[in-house]
Amino acid sequence: MNQSLLMYKPESTKSFLSEVIEKSGQNLTACYQCRRCAAGCSVGDETVFFTPDKLIRMIIMGDKYGALNNELVWKCVSCYTCGTRCPNDIQTGKITETLKKIAKQEKIKPLIPKVKHFHDSFFKSGVRWGRVNEMEFMGFYELKNSLNDFFVKKDTKAIIDEIKEQVKLGFSMLKLKRLHFDFQMSRGRIELRRLSKISNN
Repeated sequence: MNQSLLMYKPESTKSFLSEVIEKSGQNLTACYQCRRCAAGCSVGDETVFFTPDKLIRMIIMGDKYGALNNELVWKCVSCYTCGTRCPNDIQTGKITETLKKIAKQEKIKPLIPKVKHFHDSFFKSGVRWGRVNEMEFMGFYELKNSLNDFFVKKDTKAIIDEIKEQVKLGFSMLKLKRLHFDFQMSRGRIELRRLSKISNN
């Protein structure tokens, strides 16, 4: 696969880089491209060219469009292997989460809509109860995924396949006692909601 050439964009470099550093809390300028993060990335085979080091380079070079529109942002599983291997403790998982928020704020269409639906449903359930309720979370995810994508496209086969897949997953979770029907709440939910409002501003 041919790698695209990164172009330096001085007009947008400083502002975008500063925004990502401030919101993610990661010192991207400390990256010297040793590529240890790329060697350990658990989704590196899936994202091909878009490894953590390349994403950081895009941001430093001011390629805002490229940074907000690549597979790593949406496929990163936040395993933090990259940060563990990084000699300067740069956590790319925090960078990809920041880029998701920026993309949402700027109303940029997600590259992988299913990941956005999953992310939003998980977050809302966690904030509401202080912990994620699997039934509510999976219900909201399926509604978002099916209504926003499959129903709009009138793809009946995709809807049926999705239902079958999720029912199969549900039974597997039940067998492993990982699917709970009760709504368990944790203390400090109000503080959690306040923190979520601050982080989204």
